[in-house]
Amino acid sequence: MASPRDSDGEKESRRILDRIARESEGGGYVSRKAGEMRDHLGAADVDKTDRIEHIGTRIGRTLGFVLTIGLILWLVNFLVRGG
Repeated sequence: MASPRDSDGEKESRRILDRIARESEGGGYVSRKAGEMRDHLGAADVDKTDRIEHIGTRIGRTLGFVLTIGLILWLVNFLVRGG
């Protein structure tokens, strides 16, 4: 006769294995975040029927991304050269 404790341990084990299976199917953290970044820069959340808003959002988000990368590179260069 199985004790209730064995049943709880088995349930916990199954829950952990199910979670691992779900996480491995998605392709991992990096691929999920890359997909989210692509959707964000591509303005996937904007109304597609308003063409001007869609294009403007894509341009604005892309310029913001490029500006952020440029500032990070400038900061790294500034710190490496010693100010």
